[in-house]
Amino acid sequence: MPVTPFASHALHAAPGIAAAATDLSKVYGSGDTRVVALDRVSIDFREGELTAIMGPSGCGKSTLMHCAAGLDSPSSGSVRVGTTELSTLNDRQLTQLRRDRIGFIFQAFNLLPTLTALENITLPLTIAGRRPDQQWLDRVIAMVGLSQRLGHRPAQLSGGQQQRVAIARALASRPAIIFGDEPTGNLDSRAGTEVLGFLRDSVRELGQTVVMVTHDPVAAGYADRVVFLSDGCLVDEMAHPTPDRVLDLMKSLGTLSHTS
Repeated sequence: MPVTPFASHALHAAPGIAAAATDLSKVYGSGDTRVVALDRVSIDFREGELTAIMGPSGCGKSTLMHCAAGLDSPSSGSVRVGTTELSTLNDRQLTQLRRDRIGFIFQAFNLLPTLTALENITLPLTIAGRRPDQQWLDRVIAMVGLSQRLGHRPAQLSGGQQQRVAIARALASRPAIIFGDEPTGNLDSRAGTEVLGFLRDSVRELGQTVVMVTHDPVAAGYADRVVFLSDGCLVDEMAHPTPDRVLDLMKSLGTLSHTS
């Protein structure tokens, strides 16, 4: 049986880096309508860390995440997941890598309304024809507090519970890295705090790697590291962030983005 270029043993050949972008640029349009969304961004996402991506509106946060996750193609530069260079993959291989090695959590929970919570959690594995690792699945479900809700459909769950289902779904296949795009954006503060706690726990207790785009300094305070973009460029980085420190830096970036 041929070995795929992104077999799991290859993904962990370079310990410490779950994904990386090098000289990543993304340009939309041309001429007068040309927009540089990313301008030669280089960044590593380290294994076992929660990284938050922040910056003013329109700075390229989501574009960086979409390129790093293989959801969009860069105009130039390279993206790796583990040791796999995404540009070397054809469409089928890229789809398989996203399914097997990357987890996604979106602002809209993206659950199928006709399926139960458990069926939504295991759906990617079902589509892939894989049986879940029951011990791992039980651990994930317990961590996000869904053991008593597995038979409920999304309409029977609160927004916070639906996002917990989405987190469990992202974790179920033990991905190399999880990308979250404003994962608390549709939640009230209490539910958002719960969800951030579960993401933090997935890093601390399960060794997961999480990259989260957010505009919320409180959410960023849960991260191990915050990286800041402005006008498509990586402009700063903060380890061990607190909401107050993040807010202060965001204020300065907001001023810079309006005067540049």
